Amino acid sequence: MIKSCGKITQERLYELPLIKASEFPKYDSSDYFKFEVIHQSKKSNARVTKITTPHGIIMQPNFVPVGTVGTIKFLDPVSTKETKSQLMFVNTYHMVVNSDLKLIEKAGGIHKFINYQNPIITDSGGFQVFSLGHPESKNNENGVDNDDSNKIEVLNKEERRELKGMSGKKYEGSISSIQDTGVTFQSYKNGDTIELGPVSSIKYQKQLGADIIIPFDELPPYHMDEEKILRSLHRTHHWEATSLLEHIKDPRKQAIYSVIHGGVNIEMRKESIEYLTSLPFDGIALGGSLGKDRNEMKELLKIMMPFIPKSKPNHLLGIGDLESITSIIPLGVDSFDSSYPTRSARHGQIIIADDPSFYLIKNQENKLKIDEPLDKSCDCHTCKNYSRAYIHHLFKSHEQIYFTLATQHNLRAMARIMENYRNKILQDEV
Repeated sequence: MIKSCGKITQERLYELPLIKASEFPKYDSSDYFKFEVIHQSKKSNARVTKITTPHGIIMQPNFVPVGTVGTIKFLDPVSTKETKSQLMFVNTYHMVVNSDLKLIEKAGGIHKFINYQNPIITDSGGFQVFSLGHPESKNNENGVDNDDSNKIEVLNKEERRELKGMSGKKYEGSISSIQDTGVTFQSYKNGDTIELGPVSSIKYQKQLGADIIIPFDELPPYHMDEEKILRSLHRTHHWEATSLLEHIKDPRKQAIYSVIHGGVNIEMRKESIEYLTSLPFDGIALGGSLGKDRNEMKELLKIMMPFIPKSKPNHLLGIGDLESITSIIPLGVDSFDSSYPTRSARHGQIIIADDPSFYLIKNQENKLKIDEPLDKSCDCHTCKNYSRAYIHHLFKSHEQIYFTLATQHNLRAMARIMENYRNKILQDEV
């Protein structure tokens, strides 16, 4: 349910004062990061835009696949680029836990380290850290709480449901503390204590060297008490401003997007937009809880998007399935990231581009299609070389190469869907 309340007063909820726009030094990224509006649809708020980065051009609307630890699951970076994906999402949290960032920096940054010469965006690590189980959350399924006075209320499955948490993915680490300076947590890999905050997150993202980076933010869950969400919002604003100041000290030809928060409370969202767009961020990411389902997300975005400045690119964090894309592009969302096509491939769902949909490769009728590719209109490596019957055989045989071939196709299908959307917007059909 989208919520509304009166004018927000934050002073009583958070001790540290917000950093004012006037306190920021001059910052200009225009010599390496350029944003252009190519066409605004006459039919909707959809638009075609262009971003120029040091590692290439991003045409939008654009779907951004997620390469968690520097690679798309089951697909190498060179093959990923061949699908004509224009931007890849890499998770800072997982890179900190699993890799040597000093070594990556010494190698020339993540582009050279993984041999991916296309734009890359890294997140702050906040989403993954708080996925460990927010200490103040009723939605903490880890069931761990050392404070007897703050027992976790266990909600039933339907009450816990949240759009961004539908994959059910859990991490084995845990949060030790949330302080003004950041979050301390235990690595899910070896149990080491790691600190991640507004300064250290930017430091890590500088070592990685992505084209677009994200300031550190807190992700309160959908069902958290509103006063705590408001406190979290103010803390996040302070963290994001601190991250921006840290970035400006050493830009390294990177752009930085703010992250709008406020949960499903529209007044908090407006407050977040008002403050963060007053600061010299290069773009705007839409983050935080977006509701319990797609309908609530769409309702929230309908209200939010008119307040988002059109002079900068925007990005919807963590959403990118076919059903959602259909509703968010006409609202004016420029880009969005998700593991949807790769996860779908692993579950046997084959995406069709021209009529955005999917079918199940396990279905028996695919066994006999020896002269037909996964998609007759597709130009991907898989469709040019292998039959639907063969891919069906690999899936039924539990062969690992199936995951590579299906992922290759699905990523290319998503890129083609985006190409189709851009063409339709240019013709004012969307």
